[in-house]
Amino acid sequence: MVELRRQHLPGYQIARRTGASSASISRILRCAHLSRWRDLNPPPPVVRYEHPHPGDMIHLDIKGMTRFSEVSLRGDGRLRGKLKHPGFLALHVAVDDHSRMAFTQMLPDQKAETTIGFLQAAVEFFARHGIRVRALLTDNGTSYRSRWFSQACHLMEIRHHRTRPYTPRTNGKAERFIQTALREWAYAKHWTNSEQRDAHLKPWNDFYNLERPHGSLNYKPPISRSDGGTTS
Repeated sequence: MVELRRQHLPGYQIARRTGASSASISRILRCAHLSRWRDLNPPPPVVRYEHPHPGDMIHLDIKGMTRFSEVSLRGDGRLRGKLKHPGFLALHVAVDDHSRMAFTQMLPDQKAETTIGFLQAAVEFFARHGIRVRALLTDNGTSYRSRWFSQACHLMEIRHHRTRPYTPRTNGKAERFIQTALREWAYAKHWTNSEQRDAHLKPWNDFYNLERPHGSLNYKPPISRSDGGTTS
């Protein structure tokens, strides 16, 4: 039965060859976890990697965030203080592949000049912790594909790599950090407005780098893997 299924025969053909009913074949295949195409063609195993030294690869990513303000409900059911178009912000993140040290900034947009300014600030941040940025990994966002960003990387002697289209998992450290930030900072409590939320980003980021235990680092904070080990 299993061999017939592994030949990619559909259930009704297996029923014809074996003389059993289609319902019985379907039940047997479900019990054997062979009733779905994904069971016969499992996805490739996740390949995890880590560069040997801090600064060998910095993961960059951007997460769109919404502005908001305090809203009160009037007696007639209408909302007061709610803007029709509160606007958006962009959370820019840079994560070191080896140490997991992270640098974040809440910026007004995702334009190329804004992203270049963030990159310069990130390079300075990592330098203060003894990390020299030698390479970047980004997705295929417009700002990362601009010639201005490419020129900025060239001037700073930084190699720039981009992920393959539609494979965000290859930039997984930045993706995972964003999910952690959203869970532990952005959505951790009820903020009165987005300004209050944004003011707590840097304190949380400092906690993440200096104190928060990291599972992949034997439950030590990322600062333990920086070259200088400084807390400045």
